[in-house]
Amino acid sequence: MRASILYRISSVLILLFAIGHTLGFRKTDPAWGVDSTLAILKQTTFHVQGFDRTYYGFYAGFGYFVTVFILFTAIAAWELGRLPAATLTQLPWIRWGLALCYAGSLIISLHYFFVAPIVFSTVIFLCLAAAAAVARRQP
Repeated sequence: MRASILYRISSVLILLFAIGHTLGFRKTDPAWGVDSTLAILKQTTFHVQGFDRTYYGFYAGFGYFVTVFILFTAIAAWELGRLPAATLTQLPWIRWGLALCYAGSLIISLHYFFVAPIVFSTVIFLCLAAAAAVARRQP
């Protein structure tokens, strides 16, 4: 399989990952019993560097911050898929760096999260690693 196809597949998977992350990271199930804790996090305000903030605000802000970077990696993967094979061979740090970012995402997901991010991180990592390897071998 060509690297361009693997990068395009990765890009679409990353986009789906970003959508799932954005729609799901603030969702909770009443069965978890965290409603009172979340209420405290939402109500506890503090003044920092001239702004009044809450701990829940930090949580939500960092969640959206992560989404922005996930979307950037989707764009980067798509753009890598548009490059000629000769150009891709000259970008090993970008090719492998992107794959390693998702290897890191996989490790973090295995340690802290659950099935959906583990599956997405695994498949995205495998596609990006395969694309990086194939790009190295292309003429």
